[in-house]
Amino acid sequence: MASRNNGISGGKGLIVSFGEMLIDFVPTVSGVSLAEAPGFLKAPGGAPANVAIAVTRLGGRSAFVGKLGDDEFGHMLAGILKENGVNCDGINFDQGARTALAFVTLRADGEREFMFYRNPSADMLLKPEELNLELIRSAKVFHYGSISLIVEPCRSAHLEAMQAAKDAGALLSYDPNLRLPLWPSPEEAREQIKSIWDKADIIKVSDVELEFLTGSDKIDDENAMTLWHPNLTLLLVTLGEHGCRYYTKHFHGQVEAFHVNTVDTTGAGDSFVGALLCNIVDDRSILEDEGKLRKVLKFANACGAITTTKKGAIPALPTEADVLSLIDGTK
Repeated sequence: MASRNNGISGGKGLIVSFGEMLIDFVPTVSGVSLAEAPGFLKAPGGAPANVAIAVTRLGGRSAFVGKLGDDEFGHMLAGILKENGVNCDGINFDQGARTALAFVTLRADGEREFMFYRNPSADMLLKPEELNLELIRSAKVFHYGSISLIVEPCRSAHLEAMQAAKDAGALLSYDPNLRLPLWPSPEEAREQIKSIWDKADIIKVSDVELEFLTGSDKIDDENAMTLWHPNLTLLLVTLGEHGCRYYTKHFHGQVEAFHVNTVDTTGAGDSFVGALLCNIVDDRSILEDEGKLRKVLKFANACGAITTTKKGAIPALPTEADVLSLIDGTK
């Protein structure tokens, strides 16, 4: 984001984030199973929604496209998006289905396990004819995950929205955000996640997703490059406390992480993606200039790191001042 210190310029092009938003129920105590948890706090979640808020928190412009239940939780989530400055013109409400819920187990190391209540939830019922295509076509960047590919009619809505954005000249950004419990089988997950692989301009996977998608436990350049496709501009592999690796047609490398006291990793990847998209939305040349890209990825790593220092994703998403203070503090 705009900063004297690291030469990163703030973006004002619109970033449209497509997919699910839900309520995470997070235990009040870390390191216990769901059954042992004495109580739960409700936290707004859903990777695409987290990305939309990460963008506005950093001073960018974003919109969320998806479907919520016409229930108290659904209206609460829409309210949180609005409070955070996210354009909500692409949100639909379903009168027959509830907003999705997820119970999250926080392990002692801050990693998570999930149990989902979606049978079906409103986000799965978004139809192609409900899409706000005018909003989608105004996107400079269109970002999405893979959860919206699991079932119809949402899958068709996803494919149509993605095509409309691409036809209008948007950069397509894909973070598969693997949630295996939601898929009928690991094989189906792998096949469907890869089914739209060659459409994306930017793909971000975690080290765990790299292993899953390639079927190899090697987290190295050779294995990562098996995910490369000819239309891709940037492939990113996030490595948690080891930072991230980046691959383009002309260069590749690694950017180290910032070391912080990790409490909850929820939303760290979404914060990273939001920071990246915010910085490239108005300057795609960054993707072809290794020096500039490394600065942006350092900024994105700082965003991800800060997000792990508090419980819940959205409350933990940083402002630009937070990020610059971490970067300056470690010089």
